[in-house]
Amino acid sequence: MTTDASDAVEIRNALLRLRRGTGLPIAFGGLMEAGQRMRISELSGTATHALRSLAVTSGTGLGGKTVALSRPCVVTDYSASRQISHEYDAPVAAEGLRSVLAVPVVVRHRVRGVLYGALRTAQPLGGRMLDVAVEAARDLERALVVRDEARTLAVGAAAGAGDGTGPGWEQVREAHTALRALAPRIADPELRAELLGACALLTAESAGPPLVRLAPREVDVLACVAAGATNAVAAERLGVTPETVKGYLRSAMRKLRARTRGEAVVAARRAGWLP
Repeated sequence: MTTDASDAVEIRNALLRLRRGTGLPIAFGGLMEAGQRMRISELSGTATHALRSLAVTSGTGLGGKTVALSRPCVVTDYSASRQISHEYDAPVAAEGLRSVLAVPVVVRHRVRGVLYGALRTAQPLGGRMLDVAVEAARDLERALVVRDEARTLAVGAAAGAGDGTGPGWEQVREAHTALRALAPRIADPELRAELLGACALLTAESAGPPLVRLAPREVDVLACVAAGATNAVAAERLGVTPETVKGYLRSAMRKLRARTRGEAVVAARRAGWLP
């Protein structure tokens, strides 16, 4: 797996958030490649290129330990630490790093990358700094999910040949539901708009301009219903209460003149709101 341009932008943004939030002057990171190996692709605040393109194998060094354990790890003095192996001491020393933290980027229960923050002095890192670094990793995780789902939409739509009946369309509909549920949680307004724009393009291509006006949350609920979710499951996905889901569903059914949940889904597809 290689880091494409859009993923690289998201990593850089996460590193900047990590530096701003923690006050650490140095941050770097990258995504996993084949064979349980992570490659450092992005640097922020470094003085040299010693760490660029460094391949870190699972279980080795601080980042490799983070990958293997799937949890944050910290050392106060990298070269002297007995908690890690020392395959990467030379590039770390070339950059002059002493205190280093590493947090995993975990997507669907799999480590997809690592973010690091560092100092050139030996002092404890933890508490709030670690919390902020973890939150930066969570932001990157959400962005990667969006990218993954968007790619699934594109591939599935191509497989369906635009008629809504091909074998890829079930994947498209599942991805569309996941993206609709994820969109309200995306803090970056540009990424959120890009995500919703992709959803809108897909539905417009499959059904033409919407014939009935639905509120965004009504569409979110219908997307969950289309995927077979109960009100309780839809509520969990959307971060609202089951009663709120019922209210949106009733409103959407009224607008679509549907008597059942199934009729509402069919009508929403015909109206261009669902793929």
